[in-house]
Amino acid sequence: MQSPNLKTKEKLQVIETFSGDNLSEKFQKRVIEFVGDGCEVNFVMTWISSAEFFGKREVLAIESVFKSHPRGCLMILSATLDSPQGYTIFKPFLDRGYKVLAVTPDLSFLLKGTAGKSWLEEIKTGKTDPGKIPLAQNLSNLMRLAYLYKYGGVYLDTDMIVLKSFKGLRNVIGAQTLDPSSKNWTRLNNAVLIFDKKHPLLLKFIEEFANTFNGNIWGYNGPYLVSRVARAVEGSSGYNFTVMRPSAFYSVNWLEIKKLFRVAKTEKDSRWVKVKLLHMRRSGYGLHLWNKFSKKYEIEQGSAMWKLVSENCIICDTSSAS
Repeated sequence: MQSPNLKTKEKLQVIETFSGDNLSEKFQKRVIEFVGDGCEVNFVMTWISSAEFFGKREVLAIESVFKSHPRGCLMILSATLDSPQGYTIFKPFLDRGYKVLAVTPDLSFLLKGTAGKSWLEEIKTGKTDPGKIPLAQNLSNLMRLAYLYKYGGVYLDTDMIVLKSFKGLRNVIGAQTLDPSSKNWTRLNNAVLIFDKKHPLLLKFIEEFANTFNGNIWGYNGPYLVSRVARAVEGSSGYNFTVMRPSAFYSVNWLEIKKLFRVAKTEKDSRWVKVKLLHMRRSGYGLHLWNKFSKKYEIEQGSAMWKLVSENCIICDTSSAS
């Protein structure tokens, strides 16, 4: 058996956060109690970074969930937020009667009975190279699939603004891009996943993750993965899922997202913003903010983002998402 080298061991430290004595029993108990308590919609997010990095942009995502789903529940799978510091972040929501809870996930327990369990063991023992991409990012990709397979619900990235109720959506994944001529989807994204528990597509996603894992290509185990698998099974019997058009969650791409944060300076940009806002309000369920690219932008007063924050907030700090 190959032993992980020092560099690999440093990467694997993040896995140790999700294991410990009686963690699976505690995790299962807390999840069952939380999701079984009359939730209108069960939402789940993951947060593997330090609690101190959970900022205004992420708080806005939580606000938007409860603005559209006042009787919804939001669970955040996170060891760092399952802490007094996390409680302080969530207290304004708890004080208003909203249901939000951070729980330290038991990764081994979540992956039990799936191909992901053997992948986890191979990563731990050094048989599989975690690669250049931060392991936390790929653990998040896997964790969301495993959680939904075990419990079902709505997974959201922490840079997603919810625009309207998800209550009528089942077994849904969103297209990020379409072919301009055929209008068929060309890429899906895993920033929003809405599935019943034990859905066979989720199991396929986990199998693909374990069998083809590549830790050196950004998105390979995330958006590219769900696109590969959905394309392979689309139309097959036994896989019942709906691909929603980009306007549902990805109406603005990462190259153009900055236009929402700034007040339009030209007539052309002004028209673009008006059309986008109109489409979002008509057919958008959420808006992905592409934090990797947009986190450097501050919200200008009167910009489209300033309006969206005002419309979808609860605490309503208009500097949110800055």
